[in-house]
Amino acid sequence: MAVVSFREASRVFPSTPPVRAVDKLDLDVADGEFLVLVGPSGSGKSTALRMLAGLEDVDEGAIYIDDRDVTDMPPKDRDIAMVFQSYALYPHMTVAENMGFALKLKRVAKSEITARVRQAAELLDLTNYLDRKPKALSGGQRQRVAMGRAIVREPAVFLMDEPLSNLDAKLRVETRANIAALQKRLGTTTIYVTHDQVEAMTMGHRVAVLKDGLLQQCDTPRALYDQPTNAFVAGFMGSPSMNLETVPLTPQGAQLDGLTVPIPRATLAAAERAGLDSVTVGLRPEALRVAGSEESAMKVTVELVEELGADAYVHGSVQLGDRSARVIVRGDSRMPPRLGEVVHVTVSNPDEAHLFDPNTGERLPS
Repeated sequence: MAVVSFREASRVFPSTPPVRAVDKLDLDVADGEFLVLVGPSGSGKSTALRMLAGLEDVDEGAIYIDDRDVTDMPPKDRDIAMVFQSYALYPHMTVAENMGFALKLKRVAKSEITARVRQAAELLDLTNYLDRKPKALSGGQRQRVAMGRAIVREPAVFLMDEPLSNLDAKLRVETRANIAALQKRLGTTTIYVTHDQVEAMTMGHRVAVLKDGLLQQCDTPRALYDQPTNAFVAGFMGSPSMNLETVPLTPQGAQLDGLTVPIPRATLAAAERAGLDSVTVGLRPEALRVAGSEESAMKVTVELVEELGADAYVHGSVQLGDRSARVIVRGDSRMPPRLGEVVHVTVSNPDEAHLFDPNTGERLPS
């Protein structure tokens, strides 16, 4: 087990102008922690992982594993094990041979290799597949073999680069639960990269959100959901995503069609100091509800209803001044509205509104 530290670490690709794929990343991963790096394509999450693995250069700053500066250290000397998206299994080797190959290269005794492989196979429910070749395995089984190959090395740090992206939806849900349980059992420091924010929310002790090479926020999944530091994190974390709209600011609050969202005094004061006459309001689908026509509400024209059994998500459009905006509302799954129907939508709890500076995207104090 180990502590991992990025110290203003940057990866700059030469071009005109230079591309800062990872830009001054400052991040500490605690001993035994499961940290998820998440962000859209091109955010720098995989590059940051490859910098830690020694597969990408660190052009500025440094990376430490415990007290060792590994910035310029060869990958083989870093005491890490990486699980790739493609699994990278040798097709001519059996499962047991694939899992034990790295130990064989290190000239570990054959009896110890066998013992470690069998122990990892028991953890991963692979004991009955040790004599099979990868082509005789399902995608989920191959993924577990790749995990087993990392486990037998007993590294200080596990690195996982979108290991579930090749699996179908049902198997992804099952496998991510297995990985989280396995990491808890082994207690090995783990850094996991994904573009799927649902994966990030359900697996990580903490989640680091990146955009354009910059760290936006690193916190627990609950804190990211409840207190996003800016509009990007607010819109990226959560499924369905948060409704975000920039609307006029009045003394009564933020105006959304016929709905007035109350604004706390501290937020109004901060907006006044910043000279703002509008504010970006964030409302999650569950913070909205279909209301009676007599209430202060937005008039939403229903365009799509996603019936998911326990929940029904209503997608619609609302007129905000001279423009139309999209809105998602969690509705009653037993009585969903009809397509084309106009429903009145209001806020369940004004305290659940998130407010951001429309110029900087930063969260306003509340």
